[in-house]
Amino acid sequence: MLNLLPTTLRFLLGSLLWLDLSQPPAVLPARTPLSFQLRHEHAITNDSRVIFSDVIPSFSSDSYVVSTSNIQTHRPQSAKAFHSARLRSIRHDQSERVLWDQTNVLGPNVDERETLLTLAKMTSNAYTSPTASDWYTSDGWNESTPFGWEPDADGLRGHIFVSDDNSTVVLSIKGTSAGWITGGGGPTVRKDKLNDNLLFSCCCARVGPTWSTVCDCHQGSSRCDQECLERSLIGESLYYSVGVNLYHNVTYLYPNANIWVIGHSLGGSLASLIGVTFGAPVVAFEAPSEKLAATRLHLPSPPSTHHVIHVFHTADPIPMGTCTGITSSCGIAGYAMETRCHLGKVIRYDTVTHLKWSVDVRTHSIVQIIDKLLNEDWTQEGQEGRTVPEAKEDEDCVDCFNWEFGSFHSKS
Repeated sequence: MLNLLPTTLRFLLGSLLWLDLSQPPAVLPARTPLSFQLRHEHAITNDSRVIFSDVIPSFSSDSYVVSTSNIQTHRPQSAKAFHSARLRSIRHDQSERVLWDQTNVLGPNVDERETLLTLAKMTSNAYTSPTASDWYTSDGWNESTPFGWEPDADGLRGHIFVSDDNSTVVLSIKGTSAGWITGGGGPTVRKDKLNDNLLFSCCCARVGPTWSTVCDCHQGSSRCDQECLERSLIGESLYYSVGVNLYHNVTYLYPNANIWVIGHSLGGSLASLIGVTFGAPVVAFEAPSEKLAATRLHLPSPPSTHHVIHVFHTADPIPMGTCTGITSSCGIAGYAMETRCHLGKVIRYDTVTHLKWSVDVRTHSIVQIIDKLLNEDWTQEGQEGRTVPEAKEDEDCVDCFNWEFGSFHSKS
């Protein structure tokens, strides 16, 4: 019912429906495995309404078993406090104290390779449908059409997996459908590209003088109007706003469940932004760096974002922030993927040093991660006994250091 209402009203109702975060779902013993099945597909219409489709049981019989661990997270005490602080920052560039509740929730055990492999398969399936040949079951491929196969479909989409006991929901968000990377494509390419260039470029995808920018904030040379940039990210049809509404809809469907958010590429970055907003555990694969976008969106900063885990390898230039410049693979395809700083912690596979992989944008595909990286335990000197690299924070990271941001728009 909520998805029939205007976005502003849905946002208000979503605030009223915000879970009582002072009483989070009961935490099961650590490492308790959870078994998930696909329950719903989610998408948005061309006028940005969230829609759901229940999955026929015969198509969702396969189960995905995930090991768990207790995760500390910080959640706003109320939606009112969070939105008030964000609006004050947007309108007056002033900070406002947001009261955060520190709580322990059951999240995925990201220290285990099998956990990451299963979540990666669930993430990959956001690009396809349960009946397609490239659908991953828990054991491998199903025996391609990107998800959103309807000719007029466009925008954010993915799947919702629910544990057998309804205690935990996994919200999976599709990344960029870009044929130049994955060999696919599909109807969501146009909006995917717009959101990529808004969220991950330094200034409206102004890479060179011949580029058509996605907003009017460039003020000559390497100057960019900060207020203009921030306004460009708050449109109702842009993916962060849609993602917030999607999360509210999921809490409406499963009011007592603990929610995890996963995604690949653009979907992983959106999962992180949603996870920081609501304090939900996140696992993001090969995601472009979203820390600058969180700042431009004026998201209040919790005391810690360690509940957000990024997983990527060093041969992928997109999460590494090196797919930049007019002559780069991203630039040639019209993408300005210029940011390099991530929220939360990063599980970084150094495939260039240890596996001798060449830096290549084609390694960005989630299929590469599943078939060539997560199928075997990771072995590295100094990390004996681990099956995956240790999660660490990005340190000494600066985005867009060669740009000057300020109030230039009114002076031009």
